Amino acid sequence: MEPRPHWLFGDQLGPHFLDPRHGGPDAQAPVIMIEARSVLRRRRFHRAKAHLVLSAMRHRAAELGDRVTYVRAETYTEGLAEVPGGGGTDRLTVCHPTSRAALGLVTSLERVDVLPAKGFLVPRAEFTQWAGRRSGGSLRMEGFYRWVRERHDLLMDGEGPAGGRWNLDHDNREPPPRGRDTLDVAGPWRPEEDEIDDEIDDEVRHDLDRWERDGQVSFVGRHGPRLFPATRREALSALRRFLSHRLPDFGRYEDAMLAADPVMSHSLLSAPLNLGLLDPAECVERAEAAYRAGDAPLNSVEGFVRQIAGWREYVWQLYWHFGEDYRHRNELRHHAPLPDWFLELDADAVTANCLSTVLAQVRDTGWTHHIPRLMVLGSRALQDGWDPAAVTDWFHRCFVDGYDWVMLPNVVGMSQYADGGLMTTKPYTSGGAYLHKMSDLCGPCAYRPTDRVGDHACPYSTGYWAFLHRHRARLAANHRTARAVQGLDRLKDLPELLDQAAARGAQAP
Repeated sequence: MEPRPHWLFGDQLGPHFLDPRHGGPDAQAPVIMIEARSVLRRRRFHRAKAHLVLSAMRHRAAELGDRVTYVRAETYTEGLAEVPGGGGTDRLTVCHPTSRAALGLVTSLERVDVLPAKGFLVPRAEFTQWAGRRSGGSLRMEGFYRWVRERHDLLMDGEGPAGGRWNLDHDNREPPPRGRDTLDVAGPWRPEEDEIDDEIDDEVRHDLDRWERDGQVSFVGRHGPRLFPATRREALSALRRFLSHRLPDFGRYEDAMLAADPVMSHSLLSAPLNLGLLDPAECVERAEAAYRAGDAPLNSVEGFVRQIAGWREYVWQLYWHFGEDYRHRNELRHHAPLPDWFLELDADAVTANCLSTVLAQVRDTGWTHHIPRLMVLGSRALQDGWDPAAVTDWFHRCFVDGYDWVMLPNVVGMSQYADGGLMTTKPYTSGGAYLHKMSDLCGPCAYRPTDRVGDHACPYSTGYWAFLHRHRARLAANHRTARAVQGLDRLKDLPELLDQAAARGAQAP
């Protein structure tokens, strides 16, 4: 019997998605790939993100050669009809897609058999069983992370965690070294476009230029050289570079920010991971091997393993577990629209140095690490009461590693606290003091992190107290925020502070 053709989506590009083991496609199955322009028309994506995804898809098609039928069409449905035999009754297979919209599409097609999801450590059915055993329905990440470590024997010494502690976050919160603009570590891997890459990447640039010129699509952000892996070979090079040159220093400054060093010691592997070019198992296993060989300290390795085997897996599972209604959660009743300067990534319109710097990083590269995302971008949205669904969409569109499953829990739950605490125990926002402690961004700023009111008031300090006041009743009942709320009673300038916060409105801080 002839093997069934297998449909590869643009975030299923690694070899494990064609592995027939563990519920994969038929061995040597013909491959179908569809480049649907409608995806780019529905949203104003960052141009660097559109380039990366199309480049990665076209590179994968070139690698597969005659095995693949690569179709460029307006929609997936139209593309499928163009595949030889695609309009007939031949059955296709596809690995479980990563978004509800894509899953709805493939399940609506009678000819398509959906195979188990790949690219994650924990099958959804096993997570459902774990969640069902949780006392009181608590689904906190810490418990899930320990369960994954035990189940996959990650950083374990016998039945206990390596080093005797599960969580080494306390060792991974150092502020950046004072008096230095950058960490003294080797830079991350970056592509060097060879002849094949030049041809494919140049073709992508030409197509994006033409589509934009013809009014078919519209982008945000700037488009420089491609900065992230688009092939399996490049992704492995990026992984090796991180493990051998950057992992040892990763943990210590994991939460720190430096204006001139946006990548610090971060791995920059989220983009190739979310394209499916890397498998999470190989990332965490190689990191553990570096620890066992004495090449990286435990706090750095545990921090990296926590990001991938903990948080990434947790977010993937909650995306499906919470259901489609989670998308519309808005427990804080925030409805303000995103201002134009934020939508357009207009960093030059912003006076606050931290926000201007981070927004410029997103504008220029489509990436910044998790602390600027949470404590600068997300905190601004939370303090100003922007609509969480719109914030989620912005993160999805503007980040090279942003996908629906990634951003929905991260923004609705973690960043905007719009689920009322299903994911986290408190809102993650702060005043200027935290930003001053963990970065060098406040020094050259026109605002002062210690000032709440006046011409030099830090918008994060003003916004923090205004946020606490706006949600005082809810936050006073939360043991993790009750003490901060009590501090409102000690602010003699609270009326002036609230007036200043209201007067700024949607103006760029």
